Amino acid sequence: MTDTEMARSFLAPAQGYDALMGRYLPTLGPAFADAAGIGPHQRVLDVGCGPGGLTRELVARTGPGNVAAIEPSEPFGQACRERNPGVDVRAGIAEDLPFADAEFDAALACLVVGFMSDAAAGIAEMARVTRPGGVVAACFWDLAHMQMLRRFWAGAAELAGAGRGEVGLLGSREGDLFALLTGAGLTDVHEITIEARARYENFEDWWNPLTLGIGPAGLYVRSLDDEQRRAVRDACRRQFTAPDEPFTLDARAWCATGRRPSVSERAAPPASRPAPE
Repeated sequence: MTDTEMARSFLAPAQGYDALMGRYLPTLGPAFADAAGIGPHQRVLDVGCGPGGLTRELVARTGPGNVAAIEPSEPFGQACRERNPGVDVRAGIAEDLPFADAEFDAALACLVVGFMSDAAAGIAEMARVTRPGGVVAACFWDLAHMQMLRRFWAGAAELAGAGRGEVGLLGSREGDLFALLTGAGLTDVHEITIEARARYENFEDWWNPLTLGIGPAGLYVRSLDDEQRRAVRDACRRQFTAPDEPFTLDARAWCATGRRPSVSERAAPPASRPAPE
């Protein structure tokens, strides 16, 4: 799966992303904003905003005039703009942010790091546009505890050549985000987990968004012929005990936060990750 193929997978209509991953943002977004300490009157940047799930939460906390967002997918960015009037939504990438140094009190990247072409550069840019003492934060799915994707790839594994999907994406393992933030020179770095959940009306409500070609799972489904797709669908359906009834799936994300150091702190040695208890 190439970077170009991955980028194209996010050119789908915003409603497709809403149905696939956006339904987790009403619980993930507040937990992530809490972890980053977002409150009234802060100037905040949403990096890789998608259709605006996290942007909406930031607007609720600090007002549309205090929020900016950037997104490389034109349909996602347009949806974010329409859904969040007054927010400065721009087209662009994390690795080259079109904002001035120290412009924001906080910069957040939600479910984005694993899809950046150069995550170290992206986090460094987020730090650059954050004021000294301000917060840089990133979160990404802990794939071992993301039931929606686990069930999909368990079903897909019944078909030869299913691949590894999101496994191995940067940010999906413990310590990935901590290393990125400390590598960018941030201080007071902490890594925690945050919880999310989503409700589905039935198996079809779960399966249909996977056929839209969004992200690694969607690209894999799109790569199958009709017979293979039916086989994967049937295998996935067997992952549910009551596939025709409503259900809720839990998810967990790694979340790391750090502060851009002041001038006096820049001479201090980088943070070291605490040893496991």
